[in-house]
Order: sequence, then structure tokens, then C-alpha cells
Amino acid sequence: MGWDVDGFAASLTGRSEHTRRAYAHDVGEFVAWAERGGCPEPADADHRALRRYLAYLDTRGFATRTVARKAAAVRAYLRYLRRQGVIAEDPGRSLRTPKGEARLPRVPRRDEAAAFLDAAAARPERLGAGDPDPVGLAVARRDVAVLELLYGAGLRVSECCGLRIPDCDLDRGFVTVLGKGAKVRRVPLGEPARDALAAYLTGHRPVLARGDSPDAVFLNRRGGVLGTRDARRIVAAIPLADGRRLHPHALRHAYATHLLEGGADLRVVQELLGHADLATTQIYTHLTRDRLQAVYEASHPRA
Repeated sequence: MGWDVDGFAASLTGRSEHTRRAYAHDVGEFVAWAERGGCPEPADADHRALRRYLAYLDTRGFATRTVARKAAAVRAYLRYLRRQGVIAEDPGRSLRTPKGEARLPRVPRRDEAAAFLDAAAARPERLGAGDPDPVGLAVARRDVAVLELLYGAGLRVSECCGLRIPDCDLDRGFVTVLGKGAKVRRVPLGEPARDALAAYLTGHRPVLARGDSPDAVFLNRRGGVLGTRDARRIVAAIPLADGRRLHPHALRHAYATHLLEGGADLRVVQELLGHADLATTQIYTHLTRDRLQAVYEASHPRA
């Protein structure tokens, strides 16, 4: 069976497209290094070989977080080989890598997020004032709905693009989301997100849809599924007042941060975000503390 990189890549169901690509690339690099370094077969990759591989990555100047990601891919790969009976024992079980310091995401403030979404909503209003191109107007309404869901429901960009029409319960104000690890959750929609989604689905999605279009909520101009790169371009097309361009994940970060700043319980935010581990959600508590500290230092006379 050999290294079986293709079989490993095919086994990564339930993970995001980005994770699958990254893991397949990292494992391909590991196998190429192993074959060059005296490990022609999977059984030759013992714990000592794995430590040598980590040392090799360190000599290439990778950041600690990157090394940790590559090591995680190798561990997942070795677990796969063990399950397939290619190796008798999993040497990756005892492999430990240093974790880099968690980087706090830079998120827009509440007023910046509101201005960002207002700017997006103004575009279809301008187009609708004259004799608009119906496709252009449909795209503009779609973009508003995408942005409202990314911020108003805290969706990952892959979750947003993966939404299907049956996933949207506009009467109750919920969307059903397929998240990481094939985990399903129901996320409530605020009124702006609900209105934007309803306006797009009823009046403008039919303009983009074709006879062979899938039941995806968000379609591109050709009637196909809106891709994650398209969604990133939608977000980046609208700058903040200071000229900064956002990434879709910044809106998800803002969703979580603004919930916590408003007094939401950490466990509730964990469920809304679809985090398996509460520690992943806790990074936002550090962010809000930093913001409170900054406000205190700027405002209090004895700070």
C-alpha cells in the first residue's frame, strides 16, 4: 500500500476545502522528505524520524504556528495509516510541538461594522433608483445577504457558501449550518440578516438561477455555486473608513467579540460559532479585555 497520500486526501471528509488542501500539501512534503531521508516505507517513520522532520522544518525558518500545523497534518496522516493497517503502531501519538502565541484577531468596532454594512446596502438602492441591469441588481442584493450572514450569524465563509435553500427557515429566523467535522448547528438570524436573505431569495436569486442550477442559496452570475474566493472578493470590495480591507473571517471574529462585549455567555457564543473546544472561543475574551483596557486608559483620569 505504501505511503498512500491519495487515500489520505480522500479520507478528509467533513473538513473544509482549505484544510483538505493544506493537509494534503503538508503530507506530500513530509513523504517527499521521508523518501529522501532514508524512510522509503511508512514502517520506517519512527518517533526519531518525526523529530528529525520537525528539526528540518525549523531549519527552513517556518513560524511556530506553521510547524504546529504541519505536525498536525502528519499526525492525522499517521493515524490514517494505522487505521488502514499500513503501520502497526502510530509514532505520531507522542509527537509534541511547541504552540505559537495565539494571535488576537483584529476586528472592526461596532460602528465600523455598521458603516461597512450600510455601505453595502446602499449599492443596490442606487442601482434600483434608475433602470438597472437585473443581473447587476441581483448580484448586489446577493452581496448584501452574504455580508449580513457573515457578520449577523457569524458563519465561516465555507459555511455561508455551502448553505442550501432548505437550510433557511426565514419564518423562524434560523439557518442550519454544516460546520467543521460535519457538525450541524442552527444559528439565529437578526432582523437585518433575515430581511437581506429574504429579499435576495424571493426577488433576485431567480434572476441568477438557471435550469441546471443547484439548490445553493448563493449563486454566481453563471448560475453556479458562489465560491469562497468570490465571497472573499465581496468582503474586500468595501473598505472601512480608514481604508482597511476585511477578510470574511474578520466578520466572524467581530460577531463573537461584539456578542461578548454585549454580555453574552461564553458557552452560548461557543455554540453559535460551532467551536468544539471552549478554549477556541476564549480567545475572544482576551480580545474584549484588551479593548476594555484601551478604553480605560484613554478615558479615565487616573489611568
